[in-house]
Amino acid sequence: MPSNKHSIDVAHVKDGHPRSGQAVLVDRIWPRGQRKDEAPWDEWLKAVAPTTELRKWYGHDPDKHDEFVRRYSIELQGDEPAEAFEHLRKLHQSGDLTLMTATKDLETSQAKVLAEMLA
Repeated sequence: MPSNKHSIDVAHVKDGHPRSGQAVLVDRIWPRGQRKDEAPWDEWLKAVAPTTELRKWYGHDPDKHDEFVRRYSIELQGDEPAEAFEHLRKLHQSGDLTLMTATKDLETSQAKVLAEMLA
């Protein structure tokens, strides 16, 4: 299978809309202080976000990151999350994609995990 020629990026919601491609918010919770009419993304796909239980357990603790990735991968196999992930895959296949999150540390975010899974 040929590699995808489209880019996939991770960005913070405060960075604004990317210059090209689709932007998708991948958080379960709407970002604090973000007006809906000024959202810098094209779509909100909360079904692909980690469950509240997993998100609270993880707390973006770097020591828990590997276990978070493992548990999150399992969650993404559920019906609704798998469907949402497949939607992201199709968006990425059709053009550039930016996964957006309000998480402060992008490197340990679910958006980064999703980007790596889609790459």
